Amino acid sequence: MSAESGVAQWHAYMESGGDAELLGALVRDGAVFHSPVVHTPQEGKAKVMLYLLSAAKVLGGDSFRYVRELIDGNEALLEFTATIDGIQINGIDLITFDDAGMIKDFKVMVRPLKAVNKLWELMAAQLQAAG
Repeated sequence: MSAESGVAQWHAYMESGGDAELLGALVRDGAVFHSPVVHTPQEGKAKVMLYLLSAAKVLGGDSFRYVRELIDGNEALLEFTATIDGIQINGIDLITFDDAGMIKDFKVMVRPLKAVNKLWELMAAQLQAAG
């Protein structure tokens, strides 16, 4: 049932607008992030936090909504929608939690292609700004 507590903490983080302290308490050391546009997995807490903090800034506007959630053991699938610059985005966050409810693996998948391209553009700019 660790995913249930982890998902609740994830929702609190997203509702916070990207509070780094909340995220830091949720991502474990050695976590891995799988981007929809970067070929290699991003490994380590610092990198995972960089990507997730940037994503919260890019996606976390008024149109962002989780519309479906499936939880099974330590796994959670959260489907989301958002609109950015008139482009409808549909995606999923596939999250694996450890037994303590901390994120150990986070994979994002996005559709359609123009949404992927828009997110690539905005995330690249956000990651560059974040340093």
